[in-house]
Amino acid sequence: MSVDWNAFTPWTSLTGGVLIGLAVAMFALLNGRIAGISGVLGGLLAPTPGDVLWRIAFVLGLVGSPLVYAWFAELPKPNIDTGYGWLTIAGLLVGIGTRYGSGCTSGHGVCGLSRLSPRSIVATGCFMGAGFATVFVLRHLLRL
Repeated sequence: MSVDWNAFTPWTSLTGGVLIGLAVAMFALLNGRIAGISGVLGGLLAPTPGDVLWRIAFVLGLVGSPLVYAWFAELPKPNIDTGYGWLTIAGLLVGIGTRYGSGCTSGHGVCGLSRLSPRSIVATGCFMGAGFATVFVLRHLLRL
């Protein structure tokens, strides 16, 4: 493995991590809610009266943020080196895993770990391990 020093951005990465941490902490402290994306979206699929507006605002913020960013700077070009079929399968598997794991990477990995939740520690270890194993098998054993 080698580091692409031209694309190495420790300060912007650190800033992004700090901003995510602050947003999650503020969301929990001010609203008493976990900023897990699957839970926020799941609440829109089975809405509870009085619980919809903040969820819509949250999702609009996620979708709208890149559009606001594009006003000030050029959006980075994604480099996806696989086809739509594999992306669809991967997305479906992530969705299934999110349901079985009772949360997603943002809920368990960001919010749960910061609260030292044992369930989130196990869930994060499982999805990180599964990700490592998947990349190893697909890239090194199957050469896909």
